[in-house]
Amino acid sequence: MVIELPVQRIACTDCGAVRQTLIGFADERRTYTRKFERFVIELSRHMTMRDVARHLGVGWDLVKDIQKRNLERRFRHVRLKDLRLIAIDEISIGRGHRYLTIVLDLSTGAVVYIGDGKEAKALEPFWRSLRHSGAKIEAVAVDLSPAFTMAVRKHLPKATIVYDHFHIIKLFNEKLSEMRRAIQREAQGPLQKKVLKGTRWLLLKARENLRDKHDERTRLEEALRMNKPLATAYYLKEDLRQLWSLDDKAAASAFLDDWISRARCSGIRMLIDFSKTLMLHRNGILAWYDHPISTGPLEGTNNKIKTLQKQAYGFRDQAFFKLKIMALHETKYALTG
Repeated sequence: MVIELPVQRIACTDCGAVRQTLIGFADERRTYTRKFERFVIELSRHMTMRDVARHLGVGWDLVKDIQKRNLERRFRHVRLKDLRLIAIDEISIGRGHRYLTIVLDLSTGAVVYIGDGKEAKALEPFWRSLRHSGAKIEAVAVDLSPAFTMAVRKHLPKATIVYDHFHIIKLFNEKLSEMRRAIQREAQGPLQKKVLKGTRWLLLKARENLRDKHDERTRLEEALRMNKPLATAYYLKEDLRQLWSLDDKAAASAFLDDWISRARCSGIRMLIDFSKTLMLHRNGILAWYDHPISTGPLEGTNNKIKTLQKQAYGFRDQAFFKLKIMALHETKYALTG
C-alpha cells in the first residue's frame, strides 16, 4: 500500500524557521510508516536484507536504513552494570591487517564492546564506560597477549585473569610444527625425510581422533620411533591437554609443576622455552579452576562475524557492521525458497 498525502509546513513568525508538522504514524523525513518499519524488522530476524527487499518490493538501501535505525536505538547505550565474566579477543576483518577488538559477556553471549584495532588502546573507551557503570568484573578470559594482560591488570586490578587453554594448546602446536620442519630439514637420508613428510597434521591431532582406516596411527608411531626429541614433544603435548580436566586446582598445580619439570629436563630447546612461558603465566592458567571460563564462546562469535561478512559480501558502512555484530547473539536466519 502506498499512501500519498500533503504534509503541512509551519513557519514561525518570530524567527522565520520552517518546520514540518508531526505525523502520528510515521517519523519525520521518512518515506515509510512505523508499522512498515516494525514489519521489516520482524522479517529481518529470519531473512537477509536482500530477501526482505525482494519480498516487499522495496530497495535494499531502505531495508538497511530501517535496520540501522533500529540497531542504533537498541545498542547506542549498552548496559554494563551487570557484567561479571567477560572475554577479550581480536578478529581480523579483511585485508591490510584490519582488526577489531571484541569484548563478550560470557553470561549472555552478547558482544558489549567493539574497538578499532588490536592494541590495548582499542579498549580505552570500554574502560571509561565500565568505570561509569559501576560493574564489578570478577574474571576476564584472554589469550597470552601481553597487551591485554597489562590492560586488564591496570583497569581491573581486582579481577582474575584466566588464560584461555585453547590458545595455550594452539601456541604449543605452532612450536611443535616448527620443530618438525626443522627436524625434517636436518633429516639424514631419503627414508627419514619420507617418513616425516606429511606428519604435521598427525602430530597436531588429538590421539583419540587418529583414524585407523588411513593408517594414521601407524604412520605417526613410525615417525616418532625415528626421532626421540619429536616423540618427547608429542607425548608432552598430549599430557598438557589433561591439565584442564583434573579434579581440583591443587591437583592441577602439581600436574603443571611436574610437566614443567619434565620439559626442562628433556634438554629440548623448544620445550624448555615453552615451559618458561607456562611458568610466567602459571597463575592465570590455574585460575581456570576458580573461574572455568575461556575465549571459546568469543571464538564462536568471531566465526559468526566472518559468516556475516560473507553473506553480505563485505560491509561498506563500518558503523552498520559494528551494530550488526552487537545484535549477532540474537539473530536467527531461516532458509527460504
